[in-house]
Amino acid sequence: MVAVLGIVLVIAFSLNSGFFAFGNVRNIFAQNAAVGLVAIGATFVIIGGGFDLSAGAMYALGAVVYAKLATIGIPVVPSMALALMLGCMLGLANGLLINILNVNPLVATLGSASMFSGFAFIISDSAPIIARSVDGVDTLGRDRLFDITYSVYLLLAMFLVMSFVLHKTVWGRCVYAIGGNREAAYLAGMRTTAVSVSTYALSGFFSVLGGIVIASRTNVGQANLGGDVALNAIAIVIIGGTTLFGGEGALWRTLIGLLILATLRNVFDTLSLSNASQLFAQGAILVAAVAMDAYVRGKRSAG
Repeated sequence: MVAVLGIVLVIAFSLNSGFFAFGNVRNIFAQNAAVGLVAIGATFVIIGGGFDLSAGAMYALGAVVYAKLATIGIPVVPSMALALMLGCMLGLANGLLINILNVNPLVATLGSASMFSGFAFIISDSAPIIARSVDGVDTLGRDRLFDITYSVYLLLAMFLVMSFVLHKTVWGRCVYAIGGNREAAYLAGMRTTAVSVSTYALSGFFSVLGGIVIASRTNVGQANLGGDVALNAIAIVIIGGTTLFGGEGALWRTLIGLLILATLRNVFDTLSLSNASQLFAQGAILVAAVAMDAYVRGKRSAG
C-alpha cells in the first residue's frame, strides 16, 4: 500500500503542482482528522475480528451532545469528557450485545446505529445546534499551533499512542490473537470476551472524538453528519491493508489508507468530479481492496 500511496501522490502532483505546498497538505490533514480518528477505533475492532457499522451514528451523536452541552452552559472540557464517556458506554453496549448475547456484529451495529442516530435527532430536535457563540468550543478544530490545527496534532498523537498500545501491550497482543483464532486464544487463557468488548468501547470513544472534532471545526452539531463516516472509516482501514478477516493489520497501515483516500479526494476536487462520481469511485476502490484482500488470503491458505 505504500507503493499505491506513492502512485496516488505522483498523480496528485501531476494534476496540481501545488499539491505538496504546506497550506494544501495542512488542509488535507485538517479536513480528514475527524474521520481518521474514527478509523483508529475501527482498526481495533476489525483486527479483533469484529465489525462496527454504528461508528457514523456515534460520530454524529458525539457532535450533537458536545454542541448541546456547550450551548447550555457546561464548560468545553467537561462537555468533551461527558460526550466521550457516552461514546465508551455506547460502544460497550455494542460489545456486550455481540459477545454476551451472540448477536451478529453486522446486525447488532446496524440496529444500534439506527438507535443512536434517532437519539441524536431527538437531542437536537432535528435541527443543527449552533455553538458558534460559545467560548472555546472551536479550539480543537480551528485554533492553530505553528499554523496547524490542534485536531491534526491530536490525530497524529492518537496514531502514535494507540500504535504503542496495539503492538507493545498484552492487551494489544490479545486483540491480534482473538481476531486470528478466537477459540485458540480462549484455550490459551485469554479473556476473549472482555478484550473483544473493549475494542467496541474503544470504537465508541474514537467515533465520538471524531464527532467532537468536526463539531469544533464547524461550530455546529448535526444529527445527519454521520451518513457515510462508518463506511469511510472502514474503507480507510481496508485500503491501508488491514484484512477484514481479523488477526492482521496495523495502525500505520490505517494512516496510509487515510492518506490514500484523502489524496484521492483532493484529486477528485481538482478534476471537479461530482459528488456522485466521487462516491462511485470510492466504492469501486473499496471493492477492489476487499477483493484483493480475499484473493491474497485465499492464495496464502492454498499455498
